[in-house]
Amino acid sequence: MQRCVIIGAAPVKNYKKIRSFLREDDFVIACDGGLHHIKKLKVAPSLIIGDFDSHKNPHSKTETIVLPHEKDDTDSMFALKTALSRGFTDFLFIGMVGGRFDHSLGNLSLLLTCHKANARALMLDDFSEMQIVGGTEIQITDDCAYFSLLNITGTARGITIKNAFYPLEDAEITPDYQYGVSNEVLPGKTASVSVREGELLLVRVWR
Repeated sequence: MQRCVIIGAAPVKNYKKIRSFLREDDFVIACDGGLHHIKKLKVAPSLIIGDFDSHKNPHSKTETIVLPHEKDDTDSMFALKTALSRGFTDFLFIGMVGGRFDHSLGNLSLLLTCHKANARALMLDDFSEMQIVGGTEIQITDDCAYFSLLNITGTARGITIKNAFYPLEDAEITPDYQYGVSNEVLPGKTASVSVREGELLLVRVWR
């Protein structure tokens, strides 16, 4: 199944690293200010969505959905809902984290929406890759510098971490005590993370 890449307007500097995640057959949705990243990412949008408050409507031949300024969904959330309605089940998010903190934190809900829809999803910033862990065990290789597990939903119990510097067994992480920051995979090992109840945000920090 073709993957959907959704590009937002958050600042991007590490274009070279992020380009390494892209595929030639990706279906690319540029969300408003995400159009600023198209040239440096060396991709062409398959669909453009936005209210065009941060980038002018290019009025190109590319399919474009113009949104009202007053709405409940952000441009990025509308793009995700559109892609889900078109049958996509695999997502890569770029330009969602960085810059304004409220936008960054709000955009993490895109990963949770994908998780609840049983869709694969990965979000990139200039330093790391992010995904939701919950229900299915996740493997983490030792090529990352650090990995962190953050509670962004309010419920996360039965957390088990193996083959890491800070292992856990049937533990709980709450939003008011985020002690799952900056763990490390043991050299030569593959760490595993599982969550019995709820979800956690897994952040892999690149070397």
